[in-house]
Amino acid sequence: MTLQELQKEILQLPTSDRWQLVQTILESLKRETLPMLKQRNLSRLRGIAKSSVVADNTDPQEDYATYLTEKYK
Repeated sequence: MTLQELQKEILQLPTSDRWQLVQTILESLKRETLPMLKQRNLSRLRGIAKSSVVADNTDPQEDYATYLTEKYK
């Protein structure tokens, strides 16, 4: 069956059946595309938790004060 034949058959269905078909097609597209989107998003985040600053035993209040000082220079 060609695409044109399928479209012609679909247009002859009752409205409720066509809506059900639309929902079924959308769900199938979501299942096929979401794993690819998730994988692509996760690969972009790789290394985001890495820190170039080595943690030392400094005072958190002092660190915050330094941060604010640098921020508002």
